Amino acid sequence: LVPVGLSSGPAPGFVSDLNPVSSSDSERPNFVLIMVDDMGMGDLGCYGNKTLKTPNVDRLASEGAKLTQHIAAAPLCSPSRAAFLTGRYPVRTVGWAGVFIMNAASGGLPRSEITFASIAQKQGYETALIGKWHLGLNCETSTDHCHHPNKHGFKYFWGFPLTNLRDCHPGRGTVYALEKYLPLRTAAVLLLSTGLAIGAASLVVLFSCFYAAFLTVVPYMNCVLMRDGAIVQQPFSNANLTQRMTREAVEFIERSAERPFLLFFTFLQVHTALFASAQFTGSSPHGIYGDAVQEVDWSVGQILQTLERLGLSENTLVYLTSDQGAHLEEGTHGGHNGIYKVTNFEGGIRVPGLVRWPRKIRPGLEIHDATSNMDVFPSVVQLSGGQLPQDRAIDGRPLLDLLLAPTQRSDHEFMFHYCHSTLQAVRWSPRNSRSVWKAFYFTPNFHPPNSSGCFHTLVCFCSPGHVTAHDPPLLYDLSRDPSESTPLGPESEEDFHSIVDVMERAAREHRASLQPRESEMTPGKVVPKPWLQPCCSSLARLCACNRD
Repeated sequence: LVPVGLSSGPAPGFVSDLNPVSSSDSERPNFVLIMVDDMGMGDLGCYGNKTLKTPNVDRLASEGAKLTQHIAAAPLCSPSRAAFLTGRYPVRTVGWAGVFIMNAASGGLPRSEITFASIAQKQGYETALIGKWHLGLNCETSTDHCHHPNKHGFKYFWGFPLTNLRDCHPGRGTVYALEKYLPLRTAAVLLLSTGLAIGAASLVVLFSCFYAAFLTVVPYMNCVLMRDGAIVQQPFSNANLTQRMTREAVEFIERSAERPFLLFFTFLQVHTALFASAQFTGSSPHGIYGDAVQEVDWSVGQILQTLERLGLSENTLVYLTSDQGAHLEEGTHGGHNGIYKVTNFEGGIRVPGLVRWPRKIRPGLEIHDATSNMDVFPSVVQLSGGQLPQDRAIDGRPLLDLLLAPTQRSDHEFMFHYCHSTLQAVRWSPRNSRSVWKAFYFTPNFHPPNSSGCFHTLVCFCSPGHVTAHDPPLLYDLSRDPSESTPLGPESEEDFHSIVDVMERAAREHRASLQPRESEMTPGKVVPKPWLQPCCSSLARLCACNRD
């Protein structure tokens, strides 16, 4: 069908006028929201994997709904998680969509943002975050905890303010390698260039000593485990780490069983450096990555068993997803995105989406319309009896109507895909068609491992010189070409120009809905500041403790 224009209604991605839907106390479900780190669409049996054993995760699909076009708001951890918690595109919340790599940085999820946890807590829910946070910690002092999960609606926190780094696992290398980490590489070049004038040999020795010392203390700076505001292990140990996390989740459910509760359980697995407990090491035919996936599945099974044991399964909504696709830039250490391309293509943003709520959702349901990780925010608000904020754009759409009435189309007519803070692509699902159009304004320059480019640095840059612009845009119909292998043009798609025009109009309206905000990812907010460094002992003892 020939596209004829945008549908009527609010500007794309601007839904602050959604009417709140309240639920009675007897209908309000518990929530167990599970996020795996960097798991690809092809890693799970329910999405087609034939060699890894994921029976517990697959059970969520057979007993609930499977979302096949479920989209993360960014192919990077911090911005994706900010969008998940707030229901808003990262460009609205944290600005430039990079990632935090130091605990002593001052950036993070702004206090002005409202999370689904803060709304649920006001509705009487017990709330907890167990696992990875990766959205900042301090602002002015080492203990102000301005970005801490406790300040964003989570009454209980047991987990990691940053993320899983190679540096947290002895013998597994570093994420701060000069050839991969641009700021360190630039500093080295500047120092060595200066050294040509003032004595290169001395400066090389000085820099080498500084770099070696830096790598020695990194685990003490960044590999931190906290219980609420207290550090309990620094650096944390990966020994039985997922089992310890699972124990915390089970205990939270047990002590919250008499009240409505919301648990956000967010794995460090399967982010590199990969690890698995001893009982899972060697359990899969895919090395340590497969072992980690199967340990994740075991953990999900423990949570499901706990819900059943306590008689909570029928009225608990369990949701499982990944914050982004498999990190194939890590080469053989990454997972499997199935047929989808990497990073800023579908492989980086199309993620698993499973929803089980036995009281409401029909078993075995499959939803092929576009949905988003951001949809969890309005869904939790709606089902907990809260109200959507009226003073800001909410880009997520409630999932419940789509799950309960499968013949209904998704409210996501348009989606917008960013490369950092720049709009890279527009996705359009026309109301009068089953086509899914995706138009790219630019694409990152990919290079294989061990050469220059985004594979070499483990991250894709979005600035001129690192991307290829497309005018007219590259156009794909994902309903016919989900792997984005053959772009369409006027010669192969007779409606090319009208389709592109509609998508460009939607992009203009979306940009107009953005409010100027200070980025949380400016250099001044991501560089480490010694006075913000969390430390459980004196600096003389290298901030080391084990109180867990």
